[in-house]
Amino acid sequence: FYVAAAERQGVSSDALRGTVQNDILKEYMAQHAWVYPVEPALKIIVDMFEWCAEHAPLWNTISISGYHIREAGATAAQELAFTLANGFTYVERGVARGLNVDAFAPRLSFFWDIHNDFFEEIAKLRAARRIWARHLRERFRAKHPRSWMMRFHSQTAGVTLTAQQPTNNVVRVAYQALAAVLGGTQSLHTNSLDETLALPTEEAVRLALRTQQIIAHETGVADVIDPLGGSYYLESLTDQLEREAEALFAEIHSVGGVVKGIESGWFQRQIARSAAEFQRDVEAGRRVIVGMNDFVSEDDHPVEILKVSTDAEGLQRRRLARLRAERDAALVSERLEALRQAALGERNVIGPMLDCARAYCTLYEIRHALERVYGAYREPVFF
Repeated sequence: FYVAAAERQGVSSDALRGTVQNDILKEYMAQHAWVYPVEPALKIIVDMFEWCAEHAPLWNTISISGYHIREAGATAAQELAFTLANGFTYVERGVARGLNVDAFAPRLSFFWDIHNDFFEEIAKLRAARRIWARHLRERFRAKHPRSWMMRFHSQTAGVTLTAQQPTNNVVRVAYQALAAVLGGTQSLHTNSLDETLALPTEEAVRLALRTQQIIAHETGVADVIDPLGGSYYLESLTDQLEREAEALFAEIHSVGGVVKGIESGWFQRQIARSAAEFQRDVEAGRRVIVGMNDFVSEDDHPVEILKVSTDAEGLQRRRLARLRAERDAALVSERLEALRQAALGERNVIGPMLDCARAYCTLYEIRHALERVYGAYREPVFF
């Protein structure tokens, strides 16, 4: 849809910049938003690598996400290892397709969760860059330095925000943001103090934005690359997390790799166990959450929350009905059938999908055309 909209404005796909998340493996592990079974979903992702390498070379074809894995309850080491294992799986599938690793690896990007343990989060980001570079060089024989680089976005940890004493979240977000910067993030999202209660208000969003602007422009920390490098503690912690990640890679290999691990529920059980252990520690008071299980206050004033009108839904429904009435219905059917045939023939589906967008097919219609071929994923019961 983005490419089709750009074309209507006279902008060709080879000039477009941006990022699409496109990371299905973390959905099966943690986020649980999927449509197709694992193998066809992976095929579509590699189709995107292939199409963008030729037609949109400036586009980041995937944002390999540890954020959702961590938010589901994983530890820092698990977030590190599971996310990188997903990344390696995408590279393996691209290479298996016959793509040159240096043709698509430079456009892979990552997305990390920045949790409460300040030094651990910095070390996690440092370890991630080292592991990625080493594996791309040694395991996948990438020649181009840009293939070795881990480009990543970070977001402060939504799961650490509390509904109790929500103004405390300003402090949490500030030091998580600082950890992200000290760990070398290229871009950053700071959560708003009220996001555990509702969509954020304009004032809360502005404060979150000002938090990272103060870090960027007033503290000087963004002027130095790896400012904590050489610290005995940080270097030791980085080495430790790297060892833990490599040990988890060995476990993943022993269960048959990422896809087999997902299909057997191994990843889901690992994350669930870590989440349960964290919750037990909170409930037993072994882990202090300020304002929630300690340092509580009877005088906990609620903050103003955003109320969203339902008018937007009605407006969008009317716009969609008008679109369906005015578009070329025969062309829509033709394009959807061409997409279905491409899927049946195991051809790259991105071009036919783009043709559907040009004809004003809806997202659901495109999804349904592929679902008729690939089927729908139903997660087995693992617990």
